[in-house]
Amino acid sequence: MDDSTPASVQNGMDVDTPPSVTSTPAVFSLDSETFKKIHPTEYHRRFLSQGVRADGRTLSRFRKAKITVGAITTAHGSAMARLGETTVVCGIKAEITEPKTGAPRDGFIVPNFDLPPLSSPQFKPGPPSELSQSISEYINRVLESSKLLNLSDLCIEEGRAVWVLYADIVCLNYEGNAMDAAMLALVAALQHVRLPTATFYEADNTVRVKEQRTIPLKLSRTPISVTFGVFDGQFILADPDIEEEPHLSSQLTVIIEQNGGLCGMLKPGGSPLGQETLTSCLEAARTRATDILGILEGALAER
Repeated sequence: MDDSTPASVQNGMDVDTPPSVTSTPAVFSLDSETFKKIHPTEYHRRFLSQGVRADGRTLSRFRKAKITVGAITTAHGSAMARLGETTVVCGIKAEITEPKTGAPRDGFIVPNFDLPPLSSPQFKPGPPSELSQSISEYINRVLESSKLLNLSDLCIEEGRAVWVLYADIVCLNYEGNAMDAAMLALVAALQHVRLPTATFYEADNTVRVKEQRTIPLKLSRTPISVTFGVFDGQFILADPDIEEEPHLSSQLTVIIEQNGGLCGMLKPGGSPLGQETLTSCLEAARTRATDILGILEGALAER
């Protein structure tokens, strides 16, 4: 289903249409936009106290997800992921290199995430932002912990030649929660990868590569990242957007495998969460992951 939220919270609300001024809580003495600029945290608090968010979603409702594979024709694999208006593209380029001495059969996956100024006015030219660095670290951590790909499958000739997959992940439009969108774009791009046949020739110590790209990667896992925001230590928001993020007291990201198993959790500081809240988030993450996997399967089937 397109709108990845448990049926219990589906209420027919159009998640893409913000509430009008007339739907703004009556306690506002200023018009909605003015109050929002002067008291942004209180603005969101008053919505949340009524069980709704400023963009019209319920607290547990995720934004619509969309996946397109084959977005970059020159890449060995590519995908574009959208969560609401947050848009991230991933292109994977395969090259040949020598393996490490201690792992003669293992190839490499080298991800790089970028939040360029064109994605949002809040990002400036220059060194990577703190958010960009934290998302890059998160992606690396998930790749290492999930072991979604057996790196020995990237071996061309043991001790001599292996594939290295350079994954360039770029946010095209930032409207919040780029972490989940980036991870989704990467996973979809990896599933779209097709490698050419490569043969190592001992006589002249070279690798010859055929033009046709026909060999898919065999992913052992399909980790899906699902993020929740915590507001005032009591309101749990699924898939926080760009306006909510600055006012969160903490965030929780849950990584779910394709079989529903827990692959990992990330909570970078902030207010503590009780066991009941963690359990609720885990259940919602499993439902969301199931929906995302269905969307991913449909996108791959179209290629």
